[in-house]
Amino acid sequence: MKQIITIMKTLTVRDLRYDFGKVEAWLNDGQEIEITKHGKPVARISPPGPKNFHPFDADAHRRRMKETWGDRVFSAAEVQEMREAELGDLS
Repeated sequence: MKQIITIMKTLTVRDLRYDFGKVEAWLNDGQEIEITKHGKPVARISPPGPKNFHPFDADAHRRRMKETWGDRVFSAAEVQEMREAELGDLS
């Protein structure tokens, strides 16, 4: 089995506060950074990943709901009953 060793950049909270330019450069380079305070890790900062955002298509949602339920309107009691059937007793 092949092992891959990665070395994470480490900064103190003080470094983060007073030398953000270095942090920004490392993030732009794709580095993940561990933030420490009094020698103990408190956070990790990662560069943003790829954006896989899919916008909500309200029209398609309405069409699916119409196909499933037709013109049926549920009462609050029916909705509560369905939720309890799905979730069970969570108390």
